[in-house]
Amino acid sequence: MTLLSASAHYDYLPILIIAGIAWATPLLLSLAKMKKIPSVLVEIILGFIIARFFVSGIGPEDMRILDFLAQVGLIFLMFLSGLEIDVDSIIASLPRRKITMAGFLRNPLLVGLLYFGIALFLAYASALGLDMIIDIPHVWYFALIMVATSLGIVMPVLKERGDSHTRYGQMIIIAASISDFFGIVLFTFTAFIIKSGFRIELLFIIAIFILFYISYQIGQWASRIRFVKRLIYQLSHAAAQIQVRGSIVLILIFVVIAQYIGEEVVYLGAFLSGLVLSSLLHRERSVIQIKLDGMGFGFFIPFFFIMVGVQFDPESLVGLDASRIWFLAALLLSLYALNVFPAILWRPLFITRKALAAGFLMSSRLSLVIVASAIGMSLGVITPDINASFILLAVITCFLSPYLFNLIATNKVPEVGKTIIVGGSSTGVLLARRMKLHGKHTLILEKNEQRYQDIKSKGLDVVQGEGNDPETYKKIGMTVNDYVVVETGNVETNMEISSLLRSQLQHERVITRGSTGKVKDSLEKLGIQTVDVIAVLATTIENLILRPTTYHALVESFENFSVEEIQVTGNKVDGSQVKEIPFHKDAILMMVKRGNSFYIPHGETYIRTGDILHVFGTYSALEDTRSKVS
Repeated sequence: MTLLSASAHYDYLPILIIAGIAWATPLLLSLAKMKKIPSVLVEIILGFIIARFFVSGIGPEDMRILDFLAQVGLIFLMFLSGLEIDVDSIIASLPRRKITMAGFLRNPLLVGLLYFGIALFLAYASALGLDMIIDIPHVWYFALIMVATSLGIVMPVLKERGDSHTRYGQMIIIAASISDFFGIVLFTFTAFIIKSGFRIELLFIIAIFILFYISYQIGQWASRIRFVKRLIYQLSHAAAQIQVRGSIVLILIFVVIAQYIGEEVVYLGAFLSGLVLSSLLHRERSVIQIKLDGMGFGFFIPFFFIMVGVQFDPESLVGLDASRIWFLAALLLSLYALNVFPAILWRPLFITRKALAAGFLMSSRLSLVIVASAIGMSLGVITPDINASFILLAVITCFLSPYLFNLIATNKVPEVGKTIIVGGSSTGVLLARRMKLHGKHTLILEKNEQRYQDIKSKGLDVVQGEGNDPETYKKIGMTVNDYVVVETGNVETNMEISSLLRSQLQHERVITRGSTGKVKDSLEKLGIQTVDVIAVLATTIENLILRPTTYHALVESFENFSVEEIQVTGNKVDGSQVKEIPFHKDAILMMVKRGNSFYIPHGETYIRTGDILHVFGTYSALEDTRSKVS
């Protein structure tokens, strides 16, 4: 009873206000059709506004609770940022052979490291140049503040656009993670050396990396024990929610140990805990991630962004002299240049427009810059006016950069390339014929001379070559938009070629047959889509028993009717109801996919840009639908 009565002494009104802002922000942006403005920026603005009206009436104890929730939000954000990174993909991308230039540019880890190196070099050069305008007490520390990006802005923006799981999004997230990772490490070392000089305690930071390695190895070992997997499965779907509880414990283990090393290392620890969990989740990733996303983005993370606005003090900018406008302009241009320039590394993989957009998004600065600048001022290596400059420019970049990114990296339907079928088996030939009926360009790769001639005589496009030779794919002009179907008729050969395509050539769109559970798991860990032949056969028999008329109708009318996924990319139908869209008389809207959710549409259903429409109809009707929603 005492505990219950004690809890009533807290004032819940500030928490209600912030929770209400977090709930209303995405609704307001959606209703106002302001999708190019990230919700986190609006949350910062609203936090600044409510601070002018409510903060004066909040007691120190209540403010301490809000600060704690904001800190938990930042820790959760760093954890989810680590969880977003596909560790299996990074491990698969580690160079195992001689690295070619093309292979280097396709490797997200290597490109991210080079990106950070170029940005750090440009930051130091810019700091030396800015030192000629005003006196900078410590040029190296100043350069570290310049190079720090904000994964806290980058990740939510990519998540809102649905790009966080794409190759493009992973490239940006990994580059931002590397910048934050090495930024935190370098800040920690530099601040310690400035304050205490070179001492043995400097090596304590290695403990967090040792913890990461031990946790990773224990997790890999435990995930192979059948009893542990069965127990976790039984408790995951009950009130125990063992996976969620275990995730929280994992975060806190890293955070507590990191806290004893240094305040800045806490964020690094949270990020590494997300990486550990990401390495343990494969098939069940989406389920646990939805639960953790709900906790983070649904409650804790909005507290962080809103409190950034609440705690922003405009009076800290009073110390800026008007004569230093040139310094501010030069610093702002430098902050963008040192990120946009190395973004040309992504140009060979993505169009120039998307590469530049990524550079602008990487220019976002927020929490790490503000924290590092404040620490620098306490150490005497950052002056108050320089600190005020960084605060101002951090706010400007975190507003401007995501907007420029959304403006430049427009959401267009991914370009559909050709389909490359490795192996001229009967399955491959049948697939080529069916794709040809869809009007899709298909190319068969076959090494056997006799089979090559036989396929060629049937009027299908075929090239003679070895599927396990990287040069073959260079000769046939394989692009990132091409689908590669590996069906040689041999399981081991399929796995060898698929691994080559995914690991060495870093090609994403690879499909092959998954025979046994062990082979399927190995392929899926590499990010290769697999076809379970046994499941497909069982589904076909199920259709023949339960819905024979529908099944035969779809199979026998294949040349006249088809089902296609059509993405809404234009603004013509954005916000319109289904009944307001003049669909072709021979087209039927079967289902709508929005994010990770599916809807059965009716006349009152609203259509949004980015939705994927599942449409059944004739080819002319499908073409008409595409023209109306693009």
